[in-house]
Amino acid sequence: MLPPYPPLLNPSLLAGDHAALAASAARVSDLGLTWLHLDIMDGHFVPNLSFGPETLHALRKAGNKLFFDTHLMLEEPQRYIEAFAKAGSNLISIHIEPGYDHRATLARIRELGCQCGIVLNPGTGPEYIEGLLPLVDLVLVMTVQPGFGGQPFRRDMLGKIRQIDAWRRERGLRYRLEVDGGVDLATATECRAAGADVFVAGTSFFRAPDQPGFVSAFAKL
Repeated sequence: MLPPYPPLLNPSLLAGDHAALAASAARVSDLGLTWLHLDIMDGHFVPNLSFGPETLHALRKAGNKLFFDTHLMLEEPQRYIEAFAKAGSNLISIHIEPGYDHRATLARIRELGCQCGIVLNPGTGPEYIEGLLPLVDLVLVMTVQPGFGGQPFRRDMLGKIRQIDAWRRERGLRYRLEVDGGVDLATATECRAAGADVFVAGTSFFRAPDQPGFVSAFAKL
């Protein structure tokens, strides 16, 4: 049985040209795609720093109308959701691993007018988010340890994807199932078979020699 949603390619701006982020985001629009993945890193929860809300605000000010899928890799995401909502996020995802009130944070994201998502690192079992599944619009399974782009895809995450997909089917839930990390056409095909329907592609998208062909291939998954 196929997943309930058509495949959606979601380029990660982290792999774009940091000297011309607006141009990189515009390229995503020009290719007919609708989502843009924004990796927000604090240097604490993950060993890297990336963008802040001002980057999103600048992209909106430049006229970008993509659906901003904002992935907060933060030790205290609850402190920043309002800033990212005001900056132009459409969906804000938070990690289950840090210790804070996940339910209240998801509820606050909705109050701010955004969709909400929950994220698991590779070492986190799906059982840790099971009780939150009715509350979210998206579940993101990290298929690498977050922090840096260009890492190899971890096939041991496919079982986790299958379980989370099975739960939404069995329970009639409508969250989207996203994968991020080492995603190219080959690994996306495996994730699609396991139940994923949103594919974050960074390096593989921005360095593709034939980007229109890359987009067309993903649409056929």
